[in-house]
Amino acid sequence: MINREDMLELTRRMTPSRNCFARIAGAYMDKEGYEDGSFNIHFGKLSASETKKNLEMAKTIPFSKTNEQLKRYKFSKDRKNSLWPMLYTLKQNELKEDGMLSVFYELMGENYKTNRDYAIFMFYGSYDIPLKAADKEWLEGSEEIYNFIICAVAPLVGESEPGKPEFGFLFPAFKDRSGDSDLIDIFHADPNRVQTDVVEKILGADL
Repeated sequence: MINREDMLELTRRMTPSRNCFARIAGAYMDKEGYEDGSFNIHFGKLSASETKKNLEMAKTIPFSKTNEQLKRYKFSKDRKNSLWPMLYTLKQNELKEDGMLSVFYELMGENYKTNRDYAIFMFYGSYDIPLKAADKEWLEGSEEIYNFIICAVAPLVGESEPGKPEFGFLFPAFKDRSGDSDLIDIFHADPNRVQTDVVEKILGADL
């Protein structure tokens, strides 16, 4: 189960004044799943309006209804059959490896089911987790630095304007105020319309 307080703590660092993101990358896909353009830039180079818009998109994933829209999954024991190696490397490279991102977009295009053109947005962020006392008071210093990626998939409502995310994930999962690379939190705007093929591809196992 996902602790709602963990997610709220994380999203507090997703505001213009407390931005935790360093890079944003993405691709525009047609409804057949073929890439039709991509981008990869430092988050700090976005305009104020673009910053606010993209923060809202990224925030949608962890801020969604926990254990309903956002659910926690475990990767298969044989990780080579899952996307774990790719996601881990993308996180370690801070989304700077365009070649691997292109492979990721291609895999998403092969497995994501939709009848509309859409966009895949990837965010790399880090959170210096502050110490917290037993009485929940914040202390000086930090426990660890949580590095993570968020993926948000949204239908296009214009030429290149994404709407509200319909699918996405947070990797590694943020559990008990710490990163857990064995787990991934996956988002569906409509919990009754699960992207089964994509989830199984990510996990390397049947649902």
